[in-house]
Amino acid sequence: VQLVESGGGLVQVGGSVTLSCATSGFTFDYYALAWFRQAPGKEREGVASISNDVLDTAYADSVKGRFTISRDGVKRTVYLQMNNLKLEDTAVYYCAADGSAVAHLLASVMDYWGKGTLVNVSS
Repeated sequence: VQLVESGGGLVQVGGSVTLSCATSGFTFDYYALAWFRQAPGKEREGVASISNDVLDTAYADSVKGRFTISRDGVKRTVYLQMNNLKLEDTAVYYCAADGSAVAHLLASVMDYWGKGTLVNVSS
């Protein structure tokens, strides 16, 4: 199983970036997918999640209206569109897959994890 994040980097406050997570090794259409983040000195927190059938999503309150999660079954990839970025969005962003297929932000029940990509928001 592999989950490989990409798209991170340095971005200015108010800017936008799209993260991608390419997956392999599991039945993509059966799994919910999620994005988590961990800022320096802080615990990992859930950011966004999407159910296996695309009908349900979940977002952290801090990103609602700014971030959008989506998935592409053909490319086996999950995306996180991040708009109007703030300094506090600086973190390593991880994608994860959950065999329950339900959209949620519970890190403890995720089955698979990527290694993360750094998003650094600067002023």
